[in-house]
Amino acid sequence: MSKSLIILFLCSLSLNVLAQEQDFKWPEGKQMAISLTWDDARPSQVQIGTAILNEYDTKATFYVLPGPVYDELGGWKQAVKDGHEIGNHSYNHPCSGNFLWARKNALEGYSEEKMELELEAANEKLFQMLGVTPTQFAYPCGQTFINRGTETESYVPIISRNFESGRTWLDEVANDPAFCDLAQLTGVEMDGKSFKEILALIETARMDGLWLVLAGHEINKDGPQTTRTKTLEKLLQYLNETPEIWVAPVGEITEYVRGNRELE
Repeated sequence: MSKSLIILFLCSLSLNVLAQEQDFKWPEGKQMAISLTWDDARPSQVQIGTAILNEYDTKATFYVLPGPVYDELGGWKQAVKDGHEIGNHSYNHPCSGNFLWARKNALEGYSEEKMELELEAANEKLFQMLGVTPTQFAYPCGQTFINRGTETESYVPIISRNFESGRTWLDEVANDPAFCDLAQLTGVEMDGKSFKEILALIETARMDGLWLVLAGHEINKDGPQTTRTKTLEKLLQYLNETPEIWVAPVGEITEYVRGNRELE
């Protein structure tokens, strides 16, 4: 190994050790952070969900698609007025063609240029409808690649250049604020879970001072890919009664993390 490669390796190792050992401080003595997020602009989010969030004075992040927003435009305009954050979830929701419904718009057929144009178009359309330009992104299906075979590439760098953060999906751990890649924030599923199950996730993250980003889709009493209203109400009540936990949209916490760690 050449001398320059050895130096590069040691610098990289030192950076990782620094991130692992950094004593990250949340604001005002908070012990951890939580962001509540939902994807796809499902109608139930503004027909049912935002009213529950507003009742507990809790702001969430909604990663949306322009088409579904247009279908419930009044509700989404009200969500913006109520202070909820609007994130970009692409224009056409491209996923792997292994999802048969995505075959005509599969990530395997995307180039960097095509992806950048789609993300830009989504932001422009959302600004036209809602008057806001998203600065946060969530990867459709949690997948971060484009193209196929030897031409496969990550589109994480595109997200890093164009957004303040990017969130994945179906992850198993919360984010370490001192170490996490803001362009690949982990998203832990809250759909279908009981309050007890979510509380266990919170307690685990709290022990290590982490940032738990919960992710869901529908908001209703029950059903597939659904954050249960009973669970959500219990969770919001718990969070309101636990001042040691900072609850805020992804963008707000991203800004704090970026400004208060050594990696930036």
